[in-house]
Amino acid sequence: MPRLPQLTEDPDGLLEETRRQLGRVPNLYAALANGPAALRGYLAMRDALTRGVLRARLREQIALLVAQENRCTYCVSAHTMRGGMMGMSREELERTRDARDADPHADAVLRITREVVRTGGRVGDEDLAQARKAGVTDAELAEIVAHVALNTLSNHFNHLARPDLDFPEVTA
Repeated sequence: MPRLPQLTEDPDGLLEETRRQLGRVPNLYAALANGPAALRGYLAMRDALTRGVLRARLREQIALLVAQENRCTYCVSAHTMRGGMMGMSREELERTRDARDADPHADAVLRITREVVRTGGRVGDEDLAQARKAGVTDAELAEIVAHVALNTLSNHFNHLARPDLDFPEVTA
């Protein structure tokens, strides 16, 4: 049962902006709308990161991995569905949840992402050197941390708010 209401009223136009960005209003966003400033900031950061250097598939993989690391069933479910809609196979989704990918660059991005989550950003020199050796750029590193922050926000908010799951369930 949700701990915060999932709003349908939209006096600030934030739910409509959510609909514009995502094509629908997931319950996470409807609950986050209880704090308009929180939803506004989340949408702005999400929108900005869509124009970054990381391609859509890799952004989705990062979101799924962060959700797995944070044990957020809501977000693992959402990002598993979205990844499948992007053409990722069940095996690719499972590997992503384990910070692995057949592509060496994507694999390095996922591994460094997991280290950022697990260490709170205190990534070791060797891990950073391995990522760079695999071609991970400084711009990508900056965006990886931003994606970790964005997705950790939604993971933690879901743990607090417990919105109704509106995706096929995949346990984190």
